[in-house]
Amino acid sequence: MENVFLNRAMALLAFIVLAVSICTLVFYVPRWDLAIMVGFTLILAGWDMWHVAMGHKEDKH
Repeated sequence: MENVFLNRAMALLAFIVLAVSICTLVFYVPRWDLAIMVGFTLILAGWDMWHVAMGHKEDKH
């Protein structure tokens, strides 16, 4: 049980770090096409994190 909580917490932390870093890029380079790609990237990363964190997809490494 502890391992599941730790995995979810680390996945959330990684998503937050990703979001902050690429949103900083959009802040310093205000281009609409870059903002669209950053939004698309965050949506895909968030969707993947959600499915892995909720157990819909197993890590098959």
